[in-house]
Amino acid sequence: MRFLVQRVTEASVTVATETVAAFQGHGFLVLCGIAPDDTPAQAEKLCAKLLKLRVFEDENGAMNRSLMDVNGAVILVSQFTLYADTRSGNRPGFSTAARPEVAEPLYNYCCEQLRKTLGNRLGTGRFGADMAIALVNDGPCTFLLEA
Repeated sequence: MRFLVQRVTEASVTVATETVAAFQGHGFLVLCGIAPDDTPAQAEKLCAKLLKLRVFEDENGAMNRSLMDVNGAVILVSQFTLYADTRSGNRPGFSTAARPEVAEPLYNYCCEQLRKTLGNRLGTGRFGADMAIALVNDGPCTFLLEA
């Protein structure tokens, strides 16, 4: 399982013409990739790490505060292309990404885990939909978390 975490000052997800998630302020836009053999235990570990990741600045300008310390928000979006195989040729292969019947329940499980702590500060994309994602990357700061 992979989370591509972008520290942002605002983010939104739109499906067709409907904004399904949006926030302004401190937070993360997280792209979630799931492999075929990923487990709920890995999801729990990754979600806990995300909440504790100290990448927000403290009063001295050091990255020393977590999402919880800054009362931040998260938008979690499923993105199978995080497991694209681009080692050969010019067309990515996706056999290393979980099929939807495996990925969707684990993505939903991640959402449940984060919602326990974040409540309404968690927004989500729509699994399998064509989404337009807008964000203002703060820093820029982007981190890859893997479990």
